[in-house]
Amino acid sequence: MPRGSKDKYTAEEKRKAEHIEDSYEKKGISKDEAEARAWATVNKQSGGGERKGGSGRKKPASAKSADRKESSRRAVTSREGHPRNSKASRDTQTVDSLRKEASARRIPGRSSMRKQELIEALRKAG
Repeated sequence: MPRGSKDKYTAEEKRKAEHIEDSYEKKGISKDEAEARAWATVNKQSGGGERKGGSGRKKPASAKSADRKESSRRAVTSREGHPRNSKASRDTQTVDSLRKEASARRIPGRSSMRKQELIEALRKAG
């Protein structure tokens, strides 16, 4: 049998747990085990009841969305072969990605340059 009071759960969470419990019982799982699994599922999905207090450090949905967009933008930039903020990252880039960057900066002779030459040319280009 699950421990603790269920007073802090919303009516929706209680209905959800009851529904999950019923479906487990129909599958032949004992009542106690079904109830325990149902509340574990509700806790995993909702964080476990209406809890007051807390750290207050949860990000609002708009901040999470902005973070996801920024992460996505960085991933796209990385896939395109552009270095991150660090100039040292050029050493880990492929020749192909260095050539793409050199092409974007219109560095002459880039197609015949070796990796180290591309890195030096990009450093000089600023």
